[in-house]
Order: sequence, then structure tokens, then C-alpha cells
Amino acid sequence: MTDKRYNPFSEELKRVFGCRVHRISVDAGFTCPNRDGARGSGGCIFCGGDGSGSFGIARGLSVTGQLEDGKEVMARKYKAARFMAYFQPYSNTYAPVETLRTLYDEALAVPDVVGLIVGTRPDCLPPEVLDLLAAYHRRTYFWLELGIQSFHDRSLRLIRRGHDAATSIAAIQSARSLGLRVCAHVILGLPGESRDDMLATARILNDLGVNGIKLHLLHVMSETELANQYGRGEVRLLDRDEYVGLVCDFLERLDPLIFIHRLTGDGGRDQLVAPQWSLAKFEVLNAIDSEMEKRGSLQGDRLET
Repeated sequence: MTDKRYNPFSEELKRVFGCRVHRISVDAGFTCPNRDGARGSGGCIFCGGDGSGSFGIARGLSVTGQLEDGKEVMARKYKAARFMAYFQPYSNTYAPVETLRTLYDEALAVPDVVGLIVGTRPDCLPPEVLDLLAAYHRRTYFWLELGIQSFHDRSLRLIRRGHDAATSIAAIQSARSLGLRVCAHVILGLPGESRDDMLATARILNDLGVNGIKLHLLHVMSETELANQYGRGEVRLLDRDEYVGLVCDFLERLDPLIFIHRLTGDGGRDQLVAPQWSLAKFEVLNAIDSEMEKRGSLQGDRLET
């Protein structure tokens, strides 16, 4: 039983497996259609050279080697005994089906790996790939993570996402029709988005029936187009209190059955340009808990507003 005022994914893993289960990020050498010219080049304005949000990965090793290295770290730090292989950087369905099957099977063959998480873009899910993912859903504990970021086309154009909101909606609907568990990634604080815009995203996710969500704050990493824009004074970032308030507003409008996988993004210390307050991840999470407690609110309390 959680003491949180929202529905944490960690509790779902304990329910399913009877113990704590830790994710191990894997870089399987994928690229992205927004980098290789299929949709664009250079990627999204926030994405660095190693892919968005991909830190602490033992690159240069095989999938098996990365997982074994991650297992050793997690066992030492957290006494973990069960793990999920998280195919994280770039678009991890952007390859022929047989290539994907080989990589996913290699991960599942590693002892004590009890499930798969595959992160990708909404425009990298052709029918044959969705069918493959549905087969893994039947075989193991499986989550599909989709980089939605926003349901507002103006925002998607500004961040050079390379797909529109309709593509995201269609991808979620197709995945859910096959029974796949879908976790949507959303960025709060995108340039030009109002509070109402961001809260509208929560309502759309409810309507689409997603199973999980990862909330990220817009943060600036070095050697990105966003860093150039920020350096020219073209981008305003949220301060900590603004972000905490937005997260709580979002949670209040989110279906209470949706699992919360993450409530704040955390860039690598060496690459983060701003905001520096985001490095104190646990302070941010504690502030969210305190604000929900202060309001006396729970996830879903304002579901219809």
C-alpha cells in the first residue's frame, strides 16, 4: 500500500512480482527517423548526441553485457534481484522485425530479467512491429513507452518533433487495441504552451486510455539546439515552484488508474545547462508530495475539469 497521493509504478511492479524490480537502460545501437533524414536531421531541439534522457549506460557492450553490468550496479546499490530491460536511447522499434526480435530475445535470455520496456516514437510503429510487440506482451511483462511530448501541433513543430499529434493518437489507439501497456512521455514547460494547454494533454491521455505516464520538465542539455536558443534568451524555463504546481495540477486531472512512472526529468550533471534546481531530484519529488498534501488532493480529484 503506497503512502503517495498518486499511483506510483513501483507499487505495480511490487504487486506483479512481489519484490522491487529495477529498470536497466540498454543502448542497442538504434537511430531515429528525425536524425537519419527519413523525417528530418539533427533530431528534436532538446535531444543530445546520445539520445534524450540516456545516462549511465555501459555503451560499447552487447545487450547482454550492458544488462549484466547494470545488474551488478543495481544489486550493489539497491540489493535488487529482478530487472527489466529498458531499450531507451533513440527509437527502439526503428529496425526490421527480425533485428528487433533478436535484440529483445537476447535481453530476455539474461538471468533475472523479468520483462521488457521499449521506448520509441509514435511514427515508428508499423503494423508488423506492433504485431511483434503484441507477441512479447503475451510472452512477458511488457511496456511500450511512447515519446508524445505534447498533443499540440504548434509545440511539436517548435521542438522539431517530426510528427504531429494525430500520429501520436493513432499510435496509442493501435497499441491499446492490441492490449499493449502504453506509457506516454510528456514535457511540461514547452515554449508557447499555456497551463491550459498542458492540462488539456492530461485529458487527452485519459480519453486514450494510456496505462502510464512519464512527466518531464523542459530542461536544457549542452550541444543541443535548445541550448543555442536558451543562450540567445529565446526560451524561458519554469522555476521549481511553477513546475511543482503544474505537476500537481496535472495529477489532479489524470485518471487515478494511470501509473506514474516519473514526475521529473533529470539530465546528466555534466551536460545540464539549466535549470540547475532539477539536479536535486528528490527535493523536487518531496516538494510535489508536500504540495499534494497541502492541497489535500489525490490523483484524479479534478478529473472532469
